[in-house]
Amino acid sequence: MKSDWLPSSHPDPDDRPAASLTEFEVLAEAESAEALSDALLQAGALSVSLEDAEPLSGERPVFAEPGGDAPTLWRLNRLRVLLAPDSTPEGVLAQAAGICERAPPRIAAVRRIGEQDWVRSSQGQFGPLKIGRLWIVPSWVEPPDPSAVNLRLDPGMAFGTGTHPSTSLCLQWLQANVRPGVRVLDYGCGSGILAIAAAKLGAASVVGVDIDPLALTTARENSRRNGVEADYTAPGSLCSERPGDRFDVVIANILANPLILLAPVLAGLLAERGSIALAGALESQVGALTEAYRAVDASLQLGVWGRDGDWVCLAGRRAGR
Repeated sequence: MKSDWLPSSHPDPDDRPAASLTEFEVLAEAESAEALSDALLQAGALSVSLEDAEPLSGERPVFAEPGGDAPTLWRLNRLRVLLAPDSTPEGVLAQAAGICERAPPRIAAVRRIGEQDWVRSSQGQFGPLKIGRLWIVPSWVEPPDPSAVNLRLDPGMAFGTGTHPSTSLCLQWLQANVRPGVRVLDYGCGSGILAIAAAKLGAASVVGVDIDPLALTTARENSRRNGVEADYTAPGSLCSERPGDRFDVVIANILANPLILLAPVLAGLLAERGSIALAGALESQVGALTEAYRAVDASLQLGVWGRDGDWVCLAGRRAGR
């Protein structure tokens, strides 16, 4: 599913009931769906989402990776279009069709959406999540088991809340491989969830790396809220500030193409007899990943450690001299 924007709720200054929003649906084939979506936003739609209109015929996920081919949409797409109270489906669709220079598609459905507390509604979608002996608990909920290893984490501006299969696999792998006293590197740290988990599991030192300054800021704040120490830095700073550093545990939850490009970097940061885990890859990408790391270090034999749906976690250990 592709979402372009999520509306927020604004209080009515004079406490009068707010007018309801309108959502309508249209169908579009793959070659026209993206252009129609963009045109609807230009015509004043608050948001447009795309989903498979034929899920019973064999729904398939659509993924995109840096450096990879642009993903193709489904054969037939359902566009859900959200409008402000002063807009009409017919008017917005006609304007969008004019932008695309094509006849407007038939409106398949229309419904009214009443005013609601979007913050409370979104919070209701995220409850405590148990992964092994870890609990991921948002700030507005009390931990189900206060004596467990609890990570306080809210959905926010950086990737990583534990709900994605690749993050869940990484958290399971950390529980099996982090021993007291080890040095851990979380490359592509996002929200800091894996770095925080490693610290809570007993790592002596934890370093998180990300190219996104906002992710680094978020990870630092999340570590502070969880009462753990971890250093967060950009990739360039890692090399300049920690020359020669090697880590007992290296974990990277990114995507397959960046993981392949980073093979010399990640393998070079792994200590002798150190353990490495790579996630964010699909089953079909395992061969390319294992070959990339074998080419850098023949002693680093990666294998599939775990699977969750189409997603896999690869892991291996560097041989000692």
